[in-house]
Amino acid sequence: MTRMFRSCVMCLMGLLGASLSWAATPDDCHALRKHGHRAEAQKCYESLTAARDPYLRAEGYWGTEMYQESNNQFRLAVAQSPANANYRVRWGRLMHERFNNTDAANLFKEALEKDPKNAQAYYGLALVSADGFDSKALLYIGKALELDPKFVEAHELKANLLLEDSDEGKAFAEADEALKISPEALDAMAIHAAIEVLADRSPDAWFEKIRQVNPTYGKGYALVAHHLVFNRRYEDGIAFYRKAIEIDPRLWPARSQLGINLMRMGQEEEPRKQLEMCYDNGYRNEETVNSLRLLDSYKNFVAFRDDTTILKLQKKEADLLRPYFDTELKRIMATYDKKYKMKLPGPVQVEVYPDHEDFAVRTMGMPGLGALGVTFGEVIAMDSPSGRPPGEFHWASTLWHEMSHVYILTATNHRVPRWFTEGLAVHEETEVSPEWGDRMTPEIVVAIRDKKLLPVAELDRGFIRPEYPMQVIVSYYQAGRICDYIQSRWGADKLLDMVHSYAQLKTTPEVIRQDLDMEPEEFDKQFLVWLDKDVGKTVANFDKWRTSLKNLVQQAKNKNYDEVLKEGEEVRGLYPDYVYPANPYEFMAEADLAKGNKQAAVAILTVYEKMGGRSPQALKQLASLEEEFGKPADAAATLDRLNYIYPVDEELHRHLGDLWFVQNNTKGAIREYGAVVALHPLDQASAQFNLARAYFAAGQREMAEEHLLASLEAAPSFRPAQKLLLQLKDSNEGK
Repeated sequence: MTRMFRSCVMCLMGLLGASLSWAATPDDCHALRKHGHRAEAQKCYESLTAARDPYLRAEGYWGTEMYQESNNQFRLAVAQSPANANYRVRWGRLMHERFNNTDAANLFKEALEKDPKNAQAYYGLALVSADGFDSKALLYIGKALELDPKFVEAHELKANLLLEDSDEGKAFAEADEALKISPEALDAMAIHAAIEVLADRSPDAWFEKIRQVNPTYGKGYALVAHHLVFNRRYEDGIAFYRKAIEIDPRLWPARSQLGINLMRMGQEEEPRKQLEMCYDNGYRNEETVNSLRLLDSYKNFVAFRDDTTILKLQKKEADLLRPYFDTELKRIMATYDKKYKMKLPGPVQVEVYPDHEDFAVRTMGMPGLGALGVTFGEVIAMDSPSGRPPGEFHWASTLWHEMSHVYILTATNHRVPRWFTEGLAVHEETEVSPEWGDRMTPEIVVAIRDKKLLPVAELDRGFIRPEYPMQVIVSYYQAGRICDYIQSRWGADKLLDMVHSYAQLKTTPEVIRQDLDMEPEEFDKQFLVWLDKDVGKTVANFDKWRTSLKNLVQQAKNKNYDEVLKEGEEVRGLYPDYVYPANPYEFMAEADLAKGNKQAAVAILTVYEKMGGRSPQALKQLASLEEEFGKPADAAATLDRLNYIYPVDEELHRHLGDLWFVQNNTKGAIREYGAVVALHPLDQASAQFNLARAYFAAGQREMAEEHLLASLEAAPSFRPAQKLLLQLKDSNEGK
């Protein structure tokens, strides 16, 4: 604290202590609070509540945490002084602080209508945009600083946004700008501290400077925690949130984030305690409330544990999904242990949510995350296949993606840029199977055509603060293809070398130079040449494809099957990756079947399958045709693919069980018939009987008897079960 300002603050404290008749201003009260003089600040704000001016009363009630009263007084102040833009700005700031960004943004915009040069209003819009990781945040903050270059808080916010974008150099410079204007810019000091922590250097010098201004400024530690969590260093972030509330126990945003991040680490008891404390003290933002509701829903889940995994499933679908998830988890870990040459230090927890809204709670407040799964250290949360429309979600591909994050975050001690870990995870999806992973969407094609791909050194921005719709999806694709390119040119070991380089805290430009022996700019050029060879034809013909597809859709609608087959082949050739709704593959198969050419239908649906098509209806049709042509093994393989896409299908499991039973694949038959039972079919007798006969064929007589008795309990006169039970008893007596 400067000597002059300390003198002013002490003088104000003396006046407040002597008499409340002295006319304090909101700035006086804010100054006391900023410097940690809480009791004096409380008296100051209380004095404002007795003022005749409704604006002063609004500030007073706000400072004493009487938010509804403050809101009422702001409404009165604006009604009495409709031309005053600053009243609207301050009201908007209250709305923003109390979780109402819609009304806050409207008030800031109204303020700008009254005063187009109001820097505070632009700052308010930047705050709202920053909450949603909107690229407009930097535009708004730039406008605020253009209007008021000495706006300290705007410089601090800009530094914060730049650090979120991983631009440490510019963030450092912007924080310094704030400190040049005001040596007591606390958040600027905290930004400097965050930069040090992210680089694994000591932040103590900066925290000492913060303490000299305000020894109770927990927000400084909370800001560092935010950036640690932002960079997926969750355990470190939790430690800093603990420091924040140790210094300021009533810092509810930090306490809420502590609870949420403890949840992300798989804990339940302490998160509930922290979040309930926030709720009981009036801090009821969306994240806090929804996280408490999610904790309440955990009573409906069951956990399956072994030495390496913890699988949490909703009770209603646990019996169905457990065999598939367990098997896939073991396969993933065996593959990644070998590939990444490491073993995880502890068990991985996988949480599977049938209600997408519950899963969404786990990702609130996080940028650039996929809509299907998210990884927090050694905890994975993801959608259940039952929570998505059939064919929209490949759960196994998502699980491989998220498990890659677990390994890479562990291998780098969480020191890895977002683009690389996401790109490597996308790459791994198609490494498992070329049919897996998402295909190149039309939005991606347009982005490539319009040259919107980012330089590799700046690719993180595409995940954090998108500048156009679907940029996050485009960035996932680009990052994945970069990893494909690196492996195709330098080999898989080069990707592992990059993992190790990132673990040594090297930047992307440094990693490109060291491991790939070229400048990042040259890498970008050569990558784009490689990508163009692969997808250039599709990109160049996109407009033609779009027009042709519209015509094909109309031909299919009109049942002009000859035209569908003729035009479909051309459309498919222009954009082979397009396997999404209204694709030429399914139109052509429909036309082939209508013309009685089942062999051609099998051929085109097989191509669709290999290209990653996921329509359950189309794949079931292919399996049926394969079976009709005497290829039961192919039919079984096709149906088994659907287990990775949408296993919540009784018909699928029953039919696949029958195919595998005939092929003497008793293990597969047991799994599929078990899935039928887990789905609680109306025909319990035959479901239990089928499972019993599969166990009997596998030589597991006790299990066979258990399910035969269940079959007969459902239908005592069910003759197939009676017959097999006698056969089972005869075989036991024969022993």
